[in-house]
Amino acid sequence: MTELSSVATGTVAHTASPTTLKPVIDVLPGSVYDNPTWRGMAYFLRDVTMYVALLVVLVFMSNVFAVAALEVVLALVVSGLFVVGHDAAHGALFKTKRMNSTVAHLAFLPSLHVYEGWILGHNRVHHPYTVRQGYDFVWHPTTPEQFAALGWWRKAVHHVEWSWVGAGPYYIHQVWWKKMMTGPNPARWVKAIRRDRWIVTAFIAGMLALFTSIGMASRDSVAGILWLDARTVLLPFLGFACFIGTMVHVHHIAPEIRWWKKAEWNKFKAQMQGTTVLRAPKGFNFFFHWIMVHVPHHVDMRVPMYHLEEAADAIEAAFPGSVIDKPLRFRDFVANSRACKLYDFDAGRWLTYAEGRKQVNSV
Repeated sequence: MTELSSVATGTVAHTASPTTLKPVIDVLPGSVYDNPTWRGMAYFLRDVTMYVALLVVLVFMSNVFAVAALEVVLALVVSGLFVVGHDAAHGALFKTKRMNSTVAHLAFLPSLHVYEGWILGHNRVHHPYTVRQGYDFVWHPTTPEQFAALGWWRKAVHHVEWSWVGAGPYYIHQVWWKKMMTGPNPARWVKAIRRDRWIVTAFIAGMLALFTSIGMASRDSVAGILWLDARTVLLPFLGFACFIGTMVHVHHIAPEIRWWKKAEWNKFKAQMQGTTVLRAPKGFNFFFHWIMVHVPHHVDMRVPMYHLEEAADAIEAAFPGSVIDKPLRFRDFVANSRACKLYDFDAGRWLTYAEGRKQVNSV
């Protein structure tokens, strides 16, 4: 690789793309790694406070229309706590491993996430092998030939999960249920993941017991108690899954995002071009904590969430045009979900169902 350095601007102009992330990490200023304890705790405690306050309100609020509005806000707050846990699970939010682990365990509970299962699937599989065929399981594409070989039921599931309304069901089914709650794991991880599955299960049982007791103490009917349990435990999780499923989809699925065969894949392609920087509208990051500025997070997981924009600007200055950087728009997500159904790894392009069917029939 040939490089031309500019002392005046502090940028590096690259005449050829690297294959590793070291040149990218080298351009990140030291300030993006600052993670004072007070700042991480402030985000965590703020989100916890909102979570508890909304649950209290939901105990006294049963009107369907009022509950619907509150559930949207609560799902946003649960998503915020999840992002805090996600950052802590990467070791980015605090300086000590113990504090990161403790906060991540607690922050993951409202979204019913298994800490050690998340570490294995997200930190040790998704990040090291982003958009690599056969490795990265998050929204891994199906080829036209594989889809043609599926039975009618699995084709129907694929149609739902790869539609714009199916991001939540996909996340619950493919990520949460199959990878964290029930899936088999390597022997060295079994004990830790089993323990954390029991922690999540105990949290669910404890929450249901708490709100059932509150309902009984208030002399609610059986239907009223079930409605209380649903609006405090089940609906926030479902809303969270829809939000996060959508976010994860736009991180890695778009016509311009290529997935790679093992022989063609490298870390620069994966982490610089296999995800996005999506500039969110004002107010969005109050809940989602800059999660849409995703390229610098994939370049170096040690960068805390509140420094991702600074890191993204440094990367763009040093590697202009290398990153997909555009506004976050819901219509783009819908368009992506319609265009990206199947994948041709030989040609390196996304296909619709009709294009995939035509490709299979032409062979």
